[in-house]
Amino acid sequence: MVINPFIKWVGGKRQLLPELNKYIPVNFKNYYEPFLGGGAFLLNLQPKKAIVNDYNEELIITWKIVKEKPEELLQLLEIHQKNNSKEYYLDLRQTDRNGTLEKMTDVERAARFIYMIKTGFNGMWRVNKQGQNNIPYGKYKNPLIADRETVFKVSNYLNGNDINFFSGDYKSVLDEADTGDFVYFDPPYIPLTKTSSFTSYSAEFGYKEQVELRDMFKKLHEKNVSVLLSNSDVPLIYDLYSNIEGITINKVVANRSVGANSSSRHKVGEVLITNIEV
Repeated sequence: MVINPFIKWVGGKRQLLPELNKYIPVNFKNYYEPFLGGGAFLLNLQPKKAIVNDYNEELIITWKIVKEKPEELLQLLEIHQKNNSKEYYLDLRQTDRNGTLEKMTDVERAARFIYMIKTGFNGMWRVNKQGQNNIPYGKYKNPLIADRETVFKVSNYLNGNDINFFSGDYKSVLDEADTGDFVYFDPPYIPLTKTSSFTSYSAEFGYKEQVELRDMFKKLHEKNVSVLLSNSDVPLIYDLYSNIEGITINKVVANRSVGANSSSRHKVGEVLITNIEV
């Protein structure tokens, strides 16, 4: 059964699924995805057992609510859909500044998160150093905020399988990954230009973190874990990964669609790095 993500996530992998699918191991035990985001590959793969993580706490709260309380979530999303306006959006955005967010239930936080993603500028989620969302209101004519069919499809999959959610440092969820497991890394990408900053939607992820990620890749590779990693097609990638024996760096093209106007939406080079033979 085809299951689409319940949110469109910046940097999401829906369009790359045909390429990613080429590197799925024939057999694997546990599936790990330490940078979950919108979960396009998880929902495409539909493993029976998975350990997934994201640094963004609001995102993980939302995934858990989709699993545990989909009907309550949809009822709140229908209210948001009915009241959707710039003023309504900005009022909800303000809750992480005026202390209201901490008083919300997890269902209310999840509904806020989905609503803001679906109505914010370019579908982005970004917070400042104080953890406050700073995305302006978007200009969508009739966004589908309460997507009942998709939410229940995702919820049914999560409840029918052993899917464990975590929020924090990605390295902590990989302690038990071992021979026969499958790990997919979709980290904050290395900037395509020197003027771009090493930042992500959730936290700093700079050169040091990219080196640490490379080291984790090597550690898993040496334990005979099947590993697949996506990133930008930039010189630094080859500096970091080209000397690892038994892995390949495969070029792919993605059509990135985040930008203020259509002229900033173009195809960019990406790579899939793996120790999986195809």
